[in-house]
Amino acid sequence: MSSANGVKDDSVRGPLNATRAATAVLDADGMVVGWSPTAEGLLGYVPQDVLGRPIDSLLMDHMEWGHPAPRATDVGRVARTLRMRHQDGRAVRVTTTELPLAHAGTGPARLLALADAEETEQWEALQSMLRGLATQSPVGLAIYGTDLRVVWTNAALYEEMGTSQYVGLGPDEMVTHAEVLSVEYPKTLEEMMRQVLATGEPVIDLHYRGRPPSDPERDHVWSCSYYRLQDSESASLGVCEETVDITDRYLAQQRLDLLVRAGAHLGTSLDIPRTARELFAVAVPDFADAVTVDLLEDVLEGEHSTPGARRAGTVVRVLGEAEGAAGAAGEMPVPGKRVHYAPDSPQARSLAADKPVQAGPPGPEGGDESPPQRSSLAVPLRVESATLGVVTFTRNRTPAPFDPAEQAVAEELAARVAVCIDNAHHYTREHAAALMLQRSLLPQKLPRLTGVELAHRYLPADSSAGVGGDWFDAIALSGARVGLVVGDVVGHGLRAAATMGRLRTSVRVLARLDLAPDDLLARLDDLLGEGADEQEAARMEGDEVPDDAALGVTCLYAVYDPVSGLCRMARAGHLLPAVVDPADGSVTFPDIPAGPPLGLGGLPFETGEMTLPEGSLLALFTDGLVLARDRDVEAGLEGLRAVLAEHANPLDELADRAVASLLSGPVDDDVALLLVRTRKLDSRQVATWELAPDPEEVARARAEAARQVHVWGLDDLVFTTELVVSELVTNALRYASGPIRLRLIRDRMLICEVSDNGHTSPHLRRAAYDDEGGRGLFLVAQMTQRWGTRHASSGKTIWAEQALP
Repeated sequence: MSSANGVKDDSVRGPLNATRAATAVLDADGMVVGWSPTAEGLLGYVPQDVLGRPIDSLLMDHMEWGHPAPRATDVGRVARTLRMRHQDGRAVRVTTTELPLAHAGTGPARLLALADAEETEQWEALQSMLRGLATQSPVGLAIYGTDLRVVWTNAALYEEMGTSQYVGLGPDEMVTHAEVLSVEYPKTLEEMMRQVLATGEPVIDLHYRGRPPSDPERDHVWSCSYYRLQDSESASLGVCEETVDITDRYLAQQRLDLLVRAGAHLGTSLDIPRTARELFAVAVPDFADAVTVDLLEDVLEGEHSTPGARRAGTVVRVLGEAEGAAGAAGEMPVPGKRVHYAPDSPQARSLAADKPVQAGPPGPEGGDESPPQRSSLAVPLRVESATLGVVTFTRNRTPAPFDPAEQAVAEELAARVAVCIDNAHHYTREHAAALMLQRSLLPQKLPRLTGVELAHRYLPADSSAGVGGDWFDAIALSGARVGLVVGDVVGHGLRAAATMGRLRTSVRVLARLDLAPDDLLARLDDLLGEGADEQEAARMEGDEVPDDAALGVTCLYAVYDPVSGLCRMARAGHLLPAVVDPADGSVTFPDIPAGPPLGLGGLPFETGEMTLPEGSLLALFTDGLVLARDRDVEAGLEGLRAVLAEHANPLDELADRAVASLLSGPVDDDVALLLVRTRKLDSRQVATWELAPDPEEVARARAEAARQVHVWGLDDLVFTTELVVSELVTNALRYASGPIRLRLIRDRMLICEVSDNGHTSPHLRRAAYDDEGGRGLFLVAQMTQRWGTRHASSGKTIWAEQALP
């Protein structure tokens, strides 16, 4: 017997089978009286080494396990795993079992079978897998002989197909209404299986439709795979079939494909009749046999509909077409003609109730009768709180009504058409509002910072509205550090822009807390999760709440320190940044740990670190820059690499070249690009002192700080600096332990930082009249521009900034 890949009989008999196992013959006292060549190969002993010795002498010492070594002769008829000593001294794990040879007297008494334990375990796993395939696997299995007749099926196939007897049937006889859906294969399963049998080439994921005996009134779709079975001599034994019922997935994919086509073809212009024809092209004949689009008269005049107009049932026909033999388009009211629907018609009921209505064949009054219909679905065309009209999908060739999933697809199609129609009416008003929103949400001018030079470009995809959901920012942080951010909201338009503004504001607020990049993204993810919870609560109360555009947002946040040159980054589903080495101009995309997009919740983010030489160039961007319909991401990244190779050019010139070379045509997606050239503070701008945890160090710290401020020519700030240093160092001595570090930075501001190993944040409070302390931070806050705390794994840093005179 052989398996499909030619495995010989050994895999079936098992390692402990007498024909395969290593054997030792024992007498009644456990002495070795026989030793097979296989045993010699397993343990390395030649017969003369072991004959006459007790078998227990080959066992390893198990005293370290806390109990004496087991006796090999104590092993029962059940297989057991032991450690035995190889001739070279090493331990060999073996599986043993024994067979009695005689019940009394001298001479051979037992046959001890031994096999490599690992080989035995692999064989037992194989047997378990084969039993599972036959009795527990959810995949249907059938084996066909060389005559392509069933010789065996597993339990899953019986459960799926019913309890009929399939042995002896051909591949196309197991179901009715059989049809091979995969066009690249022969039209019948038998032809295809003969091809597999002849060539040996397997067939993977063939889609096959039919009606099984267990469900004879409904079409099912299976994903089928086939491969040839052969023996160890490569002679064909038959064909194995694996089947998985994918009916639900197949239908869902068809509906998804329909929506994808709708997304690609609906709304290509602001022309209403053209939008209606695009709907017909998408829906007929795969989804329906006929489509009509009717709009309320108020809507055609540019006004919102009224409840009275909806109840009247009078509309203006925009489109009325049917596919080929399914119906005659000439029998429907022509576009532009007024149509009145009877109150009990599905169209009138849908308009009045503002919800889909499924019914039979009643048509409009006045002699304009629809062709015979077997099923129809009227769906209102709605945008926000306004009803624009009704779209009707009809089926003439099949009796099946629209199921709930298909009704959802119809609603989605109607919603997209309604949005297109509404856009045509409100383009001018929305355009003005969009431009104003864009100006208020995007940064008009980035701050001038010592640590970096910046350039940026932003292009919205929605040129008619002028806004999109991508954003960028540069944020001044404590210690002369710089926060850099770029993000991408799914979609574009007013909602995406509003979401972008909300996220940009949140990032700026969180950045001011001096959070690490991974902590900031985690906090932002939590905020989006709270918004999703609020929306879900509103939905539970019956409120109509649109999906949050913030779910699935990608974002990259980086913090650059111009003192050390260290750049720390974390990303949430975003593309990697580009980094240009100033020495050789090489462009790399560093492997920053990838986190999930924002809004999913419960998943971690990680921070990656790199040290950037002065003059390094960073490019942070959204996928719209490098991804296009005619270009994949890799090609886009190579194009960006070519532009950034000229890193010595001015940043504005590089930004213009990147946009011009990568976005030669219409923009399909929003584009944000932030170019950053790093600088480092001169060592003469930074002074650092290590202080012992001794109160006497306060005076030294005060004196050293005053001396350094004098060297920098900031004599006007000496008194304030002494006060700040004294209060912050005293605070560190009082509430922390271990060494303390004092650092002064002369940047656009004079920055004083005191770091210790404590993790408790200080709190500003107003001391009472008779309190002896508690006024230190209050004084610091009053005499400096800003102060705050930032945390690290090693402790915290309290900082304060003074404006330069």
